[in-house]
Amino acid sequence: MSPSSTDSAASLPWPVPSVRFMRARLSHLIALFFGAGLSRLAPGTVGTLWAWAAFVLIDALAAPGDIGWALIIAVALLLGWWASTATTRRTGITDPSFVVIDEVVAFWLVLWMAEPSGLWGQAVCFALFRFFDAAKPGPVAWADQVFKGAGWRGGWGVMFDDLVAAFCVLLLIALWRFVIGA
Repeated sequence: MSPSSTDSAASLPWPVPSVRFMRARLSHLIALFFGAGLSRLAPGTVGTLWAWAAFVLIDALAAPGDIGWALIIAVALLLGWWASTATTRRTGITDPSFVVIDEVVAFWLVLWMAEPSGLWGQAVCFALFRFFDAAKPGPVAWADQVFKGAGWRGGWGVMFDDLVAAFCVLLLIALWRFVIGA
């Protein structure tokens, strides 16, 4: 990605792609989750918020149920892997912060598995997921390093650490539900 395509984002710690970049290829559109990755501030958080909104909308309008959500997440995971691979190849960045499909898929998994949780439960899921994704404690830090590189392996690496963060959130929620007997 050339500096001219970042719209004077040279002062930011990461390149910010343009709308033109996002619309140039289907893989970019998916990787940036239809614009969430264009955020100049905290694209991972914005991607997670968009994921939350999309989850609520899909759940309300389509009511996919467990089998439907399993299929949606499986397809989104495969599309995300492909889009992450293609976008990292084109940019030369191994895990660009503007690729947010990884947050979307992982947070959909958290919201689906934590149901029924209501608004406050979803907010707790959001906060926990953002903590694990951003701070990368323990197993998330390991997952962030294990699949680095170019190609399909690197594309999987973009997705994998967020899936491990989702697992950590779900483990905490399961432990909490066990302790309080819910």
